Amino acid sequence: MASAGPVCGPISSYSRVQILHLVQSRADRTIGELCDATGLHANTVREHLQRLIDGGYVIAQPERRTTRGRPRTLYSAATGTPGASSPVAKDKAKAAAQRGDLMRRMLPATASELGREADCQLDALIEHLEESGFEPVVDDERLTVDLSPCPHAAARPEDRPLLCQVHLSLMQGVLAEAGGPLTAECVRGEKAECTVQLGDVRGVTHGMA
Repeated sequence: MASAGPVCGPISSYSRVQILHLVQSRADRTIGELCDATGLHANTVREHLQRLIDGGYVIAQPERRTTRGRPRTLYSAATGTPGASSPVAKDKAKAAAQRGDLMRRMLPATASELGREADCQLDALIEHLEESGFEPVVDDERLTVDLSPCPHAAARPEDRPLLCQVHLSLMQGVLAEAGGPLTAECVRGEKAECTVQLGDVRGVTHGMA
């Protein structure tokens, strides 16, 4: 089995994972809240947040105040839903789709039977996973993405559930930002084995073993 590549991207730092978990579990977080919950210095939290914003995983909005005073900046997860969409993530998904469309025009056999919208979602998801240090293998009949060997296999066992939960939410956001019928339903795995199960909101039945 090939060795796992280096962990990179939004979940390369456990401190960033903690911050992502907090903004995914509740929107409109303040710097102070994130500092209190993680024990990190405010400057460190700001650095992590800026990297997550630049990557399209977090959005920042000014607080709406009804009293005088400078509004605080509130941070939320980019979920791809109305009011929580990241322009960066949209641009990344569009660029991934353009590259995917070009490939499918050159090599028509690379197109799946899922339709263009779903193929473009997979384009965005694959690029996200590759940027995060994974080597994804997509089965578009079973609607699975094999991420084995998982780069996070060496993480502390007690940290793995949070890592998987946070990354599942990130993948759900990537698919939503791309727009289409596919969703990420769950992550299954043990040790270095890891598989993402996708779903199709159209209710289409796909091939299974």
